[in-house]
Amino acid sequence: MKTSTNVGIVGAGPAGLLLSRLLHLAGIGNVVLERQSKEYVLGRIRAGVLEQGTVNILHEARVGSRLDVKGLVHDGFGICYDGRITRVDLNRLTGKSVTVYGQTEITKDLIDALTDDDHSPIYQAKDARIHGLESDKPSLHYRKDGRDFELRCDYIAGCDGFHGISRHAIPESVLREHERVYPFGWLGILSDTPPVSAELLYVCHPLGFVLCSQRSKIRSRYYIQWSPDEGVDTWSDGRFWSELRARLPESLADTLVTGSVIEKSVAPLRSYVVEPMRYKHLFLAGDAAHIVPPTGAKGLNLAVSDVYLLAQALVARYHATDDTLLEQYSKQCLERVWKAERFSWWMTSLLHNFPDDDPFSRRLRQAEIDYLTDSVAMQTTVAENYVGLPIESQT
Repeated sequence: MKTSTNVGIVGAGPAGLLLSRLLHLAGIGNVVLERQSKEYVLGRIRAGVLEQGTVNILHEARVGSRLDVKGLVHDGFGICYDGRITRVDLNRLTGKSVTVYGQTEITKDLIDALTDDDHSPIYQAKDARIHGLESDKPSLHYRKDGRDFELRCDYIAGCDGFHGISRHAIPESVLREHERVYPFGWLGILSDTPPVSAELLYVCHPLGFVLCSQRSKIRSRYYIQWSPDEGVDTWSDGRFWSELRARLPESLADTLVTGSVIEKSVAPLRSYVVEPMRYKHLFLAGDAAHIVPPTGAKGLNLAVSDVYLLAQALVARYHATDDTLLEQYSKQCLERVWKAERFSWWMTSLLHNFPDDDPFSRRLRQAEIDYLTDSVAMQTTVAENYVGLPIESQT
């Protein structure tokens, strides 16, 4: 069966859903293909520290009502070293804040909005393939309910993550890959316990890194530095809580509330970027084009900035017959991506223990954190990057 649309979107994660929503509000036809079921998509547990620019874009997409009610606005965050906590006052230094709101909740808000407009993704679209990128009318081929479909498009947006099909549709002779794999990961838990810290707290400790985060005032999210050589099944709930307590400053360790673990997960840490983010009529966005270590809270925010720039470019193309922003898309995105990669790499390097650390490296780390503690200029630089660099298109 053959159908057609303006923009074919591969992947119903937050990036693909947000792009669909923005294009739909602008009157631009689009179809989202997702190989998994709706239930699977809604069941993905991901982090959610939102930059102010991301919050503004979600409001522009008219999906900010629940975010306003349930989102936790944080005006600062803490970095702990040698038992001493330095608070980076985001609001005082930049006039901006971040909002804690789970990626799963954003996905739900976008799906609900698209469903209300009778514009739902096509779920369980199996064996999707991209054809005809060299032509003026590329197409997406897929199977649904045992039938073969062909979706002809003007443009294709690859929002299908690191393991998706879109990036692999670009010839190897064109694609340049940049990668750094870190020799550790994060072991994380979700628990219905009050957070040990009112704001996000990053801990650098001789036993390993810790992040104290939250989903609400009664639901906590904790991560500890973890070796991929260790199986997750060796980490009982009790062992996790004990290790977490040992890495916290004494003042917080004494107040830590433990409880049953709702969910346990592991996250490998890597930095990854492909260039370019456009080939012919295919545009990559989000994890399909870049991965950042979660230390800097940039992954979701970068995906949002990608699709926002792409949506603006497509609006200019269809409403004003202007291809300028489409031509600039890859360059604009990559400028912001590499700055976020730098910040995430810096945060990761500053706060984690590396297997090859020597006394010189440890003293440099201490000097860097001492400088951060004592310098308003350094704190301002960190704050500007943490709340997010500007998202803007240039004509």
